[in-house]
Amino acid sequence: MVNIDTVYQRVLAIANKEQRGYITPLEFNLLANQAQLSVFEQYFYDRNQTARGPGNATHYSDVDSMLNEKISEFERIGTSSSGSLPADLYRLGSVIVLTPSGANVEAKYINRKDWFTIRNSPLLQPTAERPIYTRVAGGIQIFGENNVNIPNANVNYVSIPRKVEWGYDVVGEKALHNGSPTRTFHFQHHPSEETELVIKILELAGVIIEDPNVVQYANQKQTQTLQQEKQ
Repeated sequence: MVNIDTVYQRVLAIANKEQRGYITPLEFNLLANQAQLSVFEQYFYDRNQTARGPGNATHYSDVDSMLNEKISEFERIGTSSSGSLPADLYRLGSVIVLTPSGANVEAKYINRKDWFTIRNSPLLQPTAERPIYTRVAGGIQIFGENNVNIPNANVNYVSIPRKVEWGYDVVGEKALHNGSPTRTFHFQHHPSEETELVIKILELAGVIIEDPNVVQYANQKQTQTLQQEKQ
């Protein structure tokens, strides 16, 4: 978890340097949610990139291991009932089916085009111990013995980051932080992402306060981070 108040204070400290401008709590909350999605989605592009290169024998400095640790903050286990999927699903990992024998087996994913071929082929059709599933609009379809639809399953998936918010009360025309868990919602991201979130928010904030220096600062910091990661 990354404390949203810590991020907000860092953003304000940098943006307000030399009286460059002020970011209101409302503006910050909007930018914070946009920034966290940007950081989150980058994980999957980075995962694709690191998969092409060699790993590192040192676990704590292996890029792929670090990405897995960051993504694990959003990994969830849910259920699929009548083909539905969890509302907060971003990427589906695996579909686990309980077989008549009481075993949990992973259903194999088949695209719709191949399914039309498989269901008419006796040798390729799914079985109770070898189920398959396909993606359909709004959910999935799971098939077992004799192509019978299986209504329920467990799913492993990556969730969408929940909405973050810096909660506050206005006292004497000044916004004071309200850290109540019903008002303030922190970033789910790994603690190591605090600096990246600050940079992303600053980059977006520079446009709002019309200060190219803030944008330039954020871009420089981002470039330094990328160079460090590639070394």
